[in-house]
Amino acid sequence: MRIAIIRREPRASYSMDVYADALVNGLKTVRPDWEIIELAPEQQQLHGNTLFDGLSKYYQRYWNYPQNIKKQDVDIFHVIDHSDGHLVYWLKNTGKPTIVTCHDLVNFIHPENARTQAQIASVSMAAWKWSVKGLRKANHIISVSSHTAKDVVQILNVQPEGLTVVPNGVDSVFRPFPKPELEVFRQQHQVSPEKICLLNVGSNQPRKNFITVLRVLEALKSKGMPIHLLRTGPKLTEDFEAFIHKHNLSDCITDFGRPDKATLVKIYNTADILLSPSLYEGFGITILEAMACGKPVITSNVTSLPEVVSDAGILVNPMDVKAMVEAVSQLQNDVKFRQTLIDKGLDRVKLFTWEQTAEQVAKVYSTFC
Repeated sequence: MRIAIIRREPRASYSMDVYADALVNGLKTVRPDWEIIELAPEQQQLHGNTLFDGLSKYYQRYWNYPQNIKKQDVDIFHVIDHSDGHLVYWLKNTGKPTIVTCHDLVNFIHPENARTQAQIASVSMAAWKWSVKGLRKANHIISVSSHTAKDVVQILNVQPEGLTVVPNGVDSVFRPFPKPELEVFRQQHQVSPEKICLLNVGSNQPRKNFITVLRVLEALKSKGMPIHLLRTGPKLTEDFEAFIHKHNLSDCITDFGRPDKATLVKIYNTADILLSPSLYEGFGITILEAMACGKPVITSNVTSLPEVVSDAGILVNPMDVKAMVEAVSQLQNDVKFRQTLIDKGLDRVKLFTWEQTAEQVAKVYSTFC
């Protein structure tokens, strides 16, 4: 069987790169006799955030790239990101089955997220909605969580039998490190051993609720707790910077920006607790990454997160700062409880491997060929 994995432009989305890389490697492991080809748009050399650049992107994404894809001689097309659902409009006439993975429909539920990511938000949102509605034309939809599957059925009016839930996995590089390595890493980044390190991994999108992370940090500092925040993600917005300045939190935060995977694993291991109070997640892969590194997790009791965490983490209302402060205190003061969560987390991640994900995806392919 010859499978085309249709990817995003390189580095267009870190999470989509993780998914595509892991799925391809998993498929090659579980179906070594299949031929897996990867297709992606050419990376454009843009000169700045200009109108010409914007038009060039739209031309490449919505015309040139689809024309190239539909010429491929394959048995199945798999579009690995719902935001590229517009490709289905082109591929449905090839006579070859088209599968699409839907990771979330957040822009329908939290449209403010789109406004933070596009120069002309209304145009971007209209294009995104048109693309995502292309999922209705797909032969099958793979959803990364039951919650996302529910959203697809309700928002896109897709029949449940046209969906298969296949959870994400976690890369085996995410694992506990020996304590001496972590002590060296802390020293390199001038984080003293007595500090309690919270970790937040994510973007500046409103749904990630980073302002609540800062409020928890401020509350813990005001209680006299030796607290520190490790953060990865894009450059903070002016509003976040203003909050940090107002509450004198600069010396309590180490911002790693966008680290490579090897550094990210060290950051997870260096942290004491992952704090992820997202308002909406289609899956929440950072939860698994933290658990795999032996870290307890405090996260939200909404959307897909409870089905990922189960009883292996602390679930709270994502706006309840007091509950998060109490959870951090409990994890630091109750050693037995902390170790119980760590052990449950390490057991939980065994259920989420990319080989298992690839096996389930391969079975979906086989129903069409």
